[in-house]
Amino acid sequence: MANTNYYGTGRRKKSIARVYLVPGTGKITINKRDIDEYLGLETLKVVVRQPLVATGTADKFDVLVNVHGGGYTGQAGAIRHGISRALLEADAEYRPVLKSAGYLTRDPRMKERKKYGLKSARRAPQFSKR
Repeated sequence: MANTNYYGTGRRKKSIARVYLVPGTGKITINKRDIDEYLGLETLKVVVRQPLVATGTADKFDVLVNVHGGGYTGQAGAIRHGISRALLEADAEYRPVLKSAGYLTRDPRMKERKKYGLKSARRAPQFSKR
């Protein structure tokens, strides 16, 4: 096996994550920092690990992530998406499990653009009858 690392790109909101899966012990490194150091909230760490737990590969792969853009919640979602795609590249039999859990679906919700005549995307200037 010459190619032992698997790649997946994950996106959510403004965040883009480049994820590499390398056979290892289950260590997750985000932007050259440990997951516990990078993500403060425990819920976000759970979100990142969801695809690995669902497929039972939490201790089979080391995860190397480069992520930029957005906030930490969007970044966690992007990392989850990237890990799911990389797992598919590693083994196509994981597809039904990941698909049914909804980890392969790109979350389409983005920030809505500001419209002219309004203060923000939907917020109109205050109205007064007199």
